[in-house]
Amino acid sequence: MTSTTDNLRVEQHRGWALIQINRPHKRNALDRATRTGLLAALRSLEQRARAVILTGSGSAFCAGLDLTERAADRAAGRDTGSAEWVELNAAIRAHPAVFIAAVNGVALGGGVTLMNSCDLALASAEASFACPELGFGAYASASGPTTQLSGIARKRAAWLLLTTDRLDAATFERWGLVNEVVAPAALLPRATGLAERLAAHDPTALSAVKQALDHIPAVVRDWREAMEYGQRVNADIRRHNNHTPIPTQETTP
Repeated sequence: MTSTTDNLRVEQHRGWALIQINRPHKRNALDRATRTGLLAALRSLEQRARAVILTGSGSAFCAGLDLTERAADRAAGRDTGSAEWVELNAAIRAHPAVFIAAVNGVALGGGVTLMNSCDLALASAEASFACPELGFGAYASASGPTTQLSGIARKRAAWLLLTTDRLDAATFERWGLVNEVVAPAALLPRATGLAERLAAHDPTALSAVKQALDHIPAVVRDWREAMEYGQRVNADIRRHNNHTPIPTQETTP
């Protein structure tokens, strides 16, 4: 099943989904309508997808928030973009599905944030990344913290945030921010194959593993505690898993 709006394309497949930001004329910058649409799409997929691919259209993955709209909102005294942005990225992290960023082109500021919020990231060899906020006299308030939470070395995070340089996909792969770089034509087939593999896993276990990836480094402090946590996770899976399959939809031709 496929649904399309002015800003988003959502395809639901058997156990997985693809969300494509569709504002190529704005390099897929996220205005309020797109942010709202993304959050609604995430909620609609909570019981329908075990894996979700997030990608862009045209030459960009995402150029961040729509700065023209935000400037107009601030001038009118009604800026709520920051709160909405935090909510959207938190929803990706809390979602039961595994998110795969398929970075097809340039990712700037908020585009880096979206990629960081995803559990896995594939990038086209033509993709590039930058956090240009300092050049506008601002801190990269979302892409900066989420990049550092991704575990890269401080000096690498400093280079990204202080120089505002645009970095290539090979650099982001070397830094550990991208799992794999592939040829442009191979990006969506590779992401699709990965989503299909993930969708074949038990949904309760899949979500538990995703949660553990955040919980262990944030909360657990020693090996014994980590292993005891792992035992509790498996006990919870066995207790709560009734093996009810997620409803699925095939994509219409």
